[in-house]
Amino acid sequence: MHKTRVTSRSSSPRTRRMIDYAIPAPTQPSLPIEGSAQRFPVHRIYCIGRNYGKHVKEMGGDPKDQPPIFFAKPADAVVAPGGAVPYPPATKNFHHEIELVVALKAGGANVPVGKALDLVFGYAAGVDLTRRDLQNEAKDAGAPWDASKGFDASAPTSAIRPGQVPPSGAITLSVNGQTKQDGELADMIWSVAEIIAKCSELWTLQPGDLIFTGTPDGVGPLVKGDTVVGVVAGAGTVEFTIA
Repeated sequence: MHKTRVTSRSSSPRTRRMIDYAIPAPTQPSLPIEGSAQRFPVHRIYCIGRNYGKHVKEMGGDPKDQPPIFFAKPADAVVAPGGAVPYPPATKNFHHEIELVVALKAGGANVPVGKALDLVFGYAAGVDLTRRDLQNEAKDAGAPWDASKGFDASAPTSAIRPGQVPPSGAITLSVNGQTKQDGELADMIWSVAEIIAKCSELWTLQPGDLIFTGTPDGVGPLVKGDTVVGVVAGAGTVEFTIA
């Protein structure tokens, strides 16, 4: 048997106990925290789609006519800085999507917009890696996006930067030194507070949750050997090579 010590915040040495698992317990996914030796434990990863609609506004439309689209990745899809990002199987059209990532220190259900930012621990830069061909097939079939979004190592993320991020600033991504995505955080249709509030209507948010907040235009393919650098103003830089 594989014994793991389980301790609650309220427990004392006398109440601590060992749990016998039938197999080794999975490792807790985590990310480094800037300026600290502590790490941020990842509980769940939520993502929002279609959140940069500047072109819709320019055409006179209202991007908020429809509610935001949410999907999820498993917690162990996160790739900490310095981790390997392999080219995934079952795809011939592998895409990058640079995003502002929100890290939560508290949770709740049906959180009001005015209270949503109280849940934020900090921010990071992340890349929502996507098997685009599988996503397109799923859309055509009206099927879930899990295989196209929630695969292994599909969420490389920078260290968490504690505090609040500026409401505006550049969000960019380059591949092998060439800029592919170049947007502004101010172009997000749904603000960070609105995203948190809406997400909390669908799930009870928990400390340790990450929320990827959408990507600007310019998404495109990656191949083996590509070096990716994503920068989100006030949040950090994520960098990795496709193995």
